[in-house]
Amino acid sequence: MRSEGPDQRRGEPVSESGQPPGEDGGTGAPQREAGGGILMGRFFGVPIYVAPSWFLVAALITWVFGGQLDTVLPELGNVRYLVSLFFAVAFYASVLVHELAHTVAALRFKLPVRRIQLQFFGGISEIEKESDTPGREFVLAFVGPLLSLVLAALFFGGMQLVEAGTVPGVLLAGLMVSNLIVAIFNFLPGLPLDGGRMLRAVVWKISGKPMTGTVAAAWVGRALALAVLIGMPLLSYEGGINGDGGGGGSLTDALLAAILAAIIWTGAGNSLRMARLRERLPGLAARTLTRRAVPVNSDTPLSEALRRANEAGARALVVVDGRGTPTALVRESAIAGIPEHRRPWVVVSGLAQDLTPGMRVSAELTGEDLLDRLRANPASEYLVVEPTGEIYGVLSTADVERAFLAAMSRSESG
Repeated sequence: MRSEGPDQRRGEPVSESGQPPGEDGGTGAPQREAGGGILMGRFFGVPIYVAPSWFLVAALITWVFGGQLDTVLPELGNVRYLVSLFFAVAFYASVLVHELAHTVAALRFKLPVRRIQLQFFGGISEIEKESDTPGREFVLAFVGPLLSLVLAALFFGGMQLVEAGTVPGVLLAGLMVSNLIVAIFNFLPGLPLDGGRMLRAVVWKISGKPMTGTVAAAWVGRALALAVLIGMPLLSYEGGINGDGGGGGSLTDALLAAILAAIIWTGAGNSLRMARLRERLPGLAARTLTRRAVPVNSDTPLSEALRRANEAGARALVVVDGRGTPTALVRESAIAGIPEHRRPWVVVSGLAQDLTPGMRVSAELTGEDLLDRLRANPASEYLVVEPTGEIYGVLSTADVERAFLAAMSRSESG
């Protein structure tokens, strides 16, 4: 139940055959995305997925809440499980409202949202870019738990309109309490929770450095994970001593605490690692990664084109027309597939990919802007041009991927 910004997740460079991350390839029946789950619909163009783990937690909620209903409304019999299933669906509908609040705020600030995913422990809004100001970062994180509080208040108001001890009364009470818990939990000041992003924004505002805010909120998140791991079982143990001694409940609480603590600790660590990666991303510059290229006519034999490239110390070939205007790029993978003895008889036009507007990249692009441009226009090679329009060279996706992985390795070791 949190908005997951670029400190928590970061898109990889595109590959030659891959689609841009988040593309689901059509509409109609529920679809599956790798790591995403079942596509249930779209909100302002943002896909909403339900992860397979949701069905597990829905079954768990149905079973647990059904047992509670048997105590409060024993006359329901087995029908209580249908009521419990309705509660599970309504609860996750509330979680979806929480995530939609993050999405609306992100879109309002012109930040792209890759998807919303409902999963085992709530939901995630995957926001592709970082807020450009701490104020926007704070608002983006704050609106989620705020909406959960509003929902809790609405459900409390609904309780006043129905009779206590009835099915509607119990459902409204359960939804009020669950949304209140969601709000309070997400207000806790540690990454990856919304409260952690709010703390990050505050420290960012005071220090003037987003990285300082991320470090502070990540370490508070790790401290919070330890507090949950130790505190929840202790509270359960004390309740067992002072209450009716429910040992089974204590064991369940300890397991739940361990899962929650692991999620928070991992999320805080990922936030810290990805923030370090973001510091190194400016080193991914189109100008420094570009291969020198030589222009060749479309009817040039491959062997002759490679000879010219070797003489010029170039590693790429650009096909040009009679006026010297680039029209296509010779694919490196296609060259590798031609045996050397056949290269004098193969012309470069048969190995080239026609240039599209998306395959023209400015030599000035760096960091996230460069990665975003490549993800939006998947290809194996790109023509890099100067701001004046002159050809600078050819950028290979493979080179960008290697540089990106090297930056990730340094961020993990740092």
